[in-house]
Amino acid sequence: MSSGWRHIIIVAVLFLIAFSVTALSLNNYAEPWNFWGGAEIESPGDWVSEEQIKVYEDYIVLELGGATWAKFTDTNSMDPFLDAGANAIEIMPESPEQIQVGDIVSYQAEEGVIIHRVSEVGEDEEGIYYVMKGDNNTFTDPVEVRFDDVVGVLVAVIY
Repeated sequence: MSSGWRHIIIVAVLFLIAFSVTALSLNNYAEPWNFWGGAEIESPGDWVSEEQIKVYEDYIVLELGGATWAKFTDTNSMDPFLDAGANAIEIMPESPEQIQVGDIVSYQAEEGVIIHRVSEVGEDEEGIYYVMKGDNNTFTDPVEVRFDDVVGVLVAVIY
């Protein structure tokens, strides 16, 4: 194969790699492109609307009623998303039905307050429960979390 064809192939491969990790923006809507077939992973729900976010030149306002501040210990269970040093804002949902798979929820456990991602929502004779898992953990948490145990749902992370 001539060096000219090798050069064209290398450029084409680099273009495909670069294009697969960029977004095509049409009318202010970003659509991710991935030629390698990345699967959709459940993401947190949309708890804060654009109308609740006010960005000014020298400050930002989040119009969130009942918001609380959260910080994290260095357990590594939510790495790389959350770690010690990050700050976050949580709100308390009004009903158990608002919490969905993908949401990051802090809950009261015997060991203290734990913050993990909802990996499953189920229902039994006691009502709705949540199966939780740290992003960096191999196994789900050993308890079914009930709405009464929920401390808050993470709606913002500040690094």
